[in-house]
Amino acid sequence: MYSTGMLDKRIKILNRTKAEDGKFGLDSNGVQWEEVCCVWASVDWAKGMRTLNAGAIDAYGVVLVRMRWCPHITMRSRIVYDGQTYQILPETYHPDKQGNTIQFNAQILVNEL
Repeated sequence: MYSTGMLDKRIKILNRTKAEDGKFGLDSNGVQWEEVCCVWASVDWAKGMRTLNAGAIDAYGVVLVRMRWCPHITMRSRIVYDGQTYQILPETYHPDKQGNTIQFNAQILVNEL
């Protein structure tokens, strides 16, 4: 379990609302996101060889998030931290309900509210 002193940032958890069919198919009216909760987390810039090898453009837009277990977050959720919206990178999503932890990398989304 993560210590309380480590969880020093407030993040919002966003989940998709029901998908809507439009004239051009599923989600053609746009995807809507709603805030489901706010949690305390540790947010750091993702560092390491894998991040650096990913390239200069996205190496600086990836954060490492550690938080306590929360039933509202999934690998398809988004987070809002420091006014920026981030998408969880599914291959890095590691929940551990028994250990009361969740850890993942998230990449910043450009032109998102």
